[in-house]
Amino acid sequence: MNCLIVDDNLIALTIIKKMISLEPALTVVGECFSAVEAYMQLQQKEIDILFLDIEMPDMNGLELVKSLGDKRPMVIITTSTADYAAEAFDLNVVDFLIKPVRPARFLMGVEKARKMMMVKSLAMPDNADEFVFIRASNVVRRLKINDILYMEARGDYVKINIPGHTYAIHSSLKSVAEKLSKSTFFKVHRSFIVNVSKIDTIDGGMLVINQNIVPVSDAYRAGLYDRMQFL
Repeated sequence: MNCLIVDDNLIALTIIKKMISLEPALTVVGECFSAVEAYMQLQQKEIDILFLDIEMPDMNGLELVKSLGDKRPMVIITTSTADYAAEAFDLNVVDFLIKPVRPARFLMGVEKARKMMMVKSLAMPDNADEFVFIRASNVVRRLKINDILYMEARGDYVKINIPGHTYAIHSSLKSVAEKLSKSTFFKVHRSFIVNVSKIDTIDGGMLVINQNIVPVSDAYRAGLYDRMQFL
């Protein structure tokens, strides 16, 4: 799971980062010293868990949560006071951790987030007959979501790959991803999103989908493994 840490105290931020390293399924993809900076990063990166301090200048942590609306990631509050606990839980945060955070208590919060993600995935099964409309070469086409193998960002265009054909649409990868189910599609590289159910093999930094090679960056590998079901 991709994590963003937000804390205006460098020592506190470093401690949380160290605790995240205790859980192999977590990957730090960003660190911010203000809520304003975090808001900007959240517009650019796919974050699963936001580790968020409350008392910060300009915009506090709870104001950030409110500004993100329904599309926010799971939020785990890390703060030095319990004064904001009631307001935080009214915003449906996953957990509320009081500093100094003990490793065992931290991992309990992470486990809550993991279970919440699993519940969300089970609650939104993908229908093989679902479809989207795309505009490619000035022609509007209906495309089955289940046919999509992977998508690749190419400048101002996104290449949508299905078996035997590729469509190029004028859009950003982020915009396309927001319209597709996160339980099915996963970002494995800054330029690639894949349909997890279509992965044939993974070997180091590469995966194979329908005989196509797709790169996997280190920043997303742990999150991909966490999403997949291993026997």
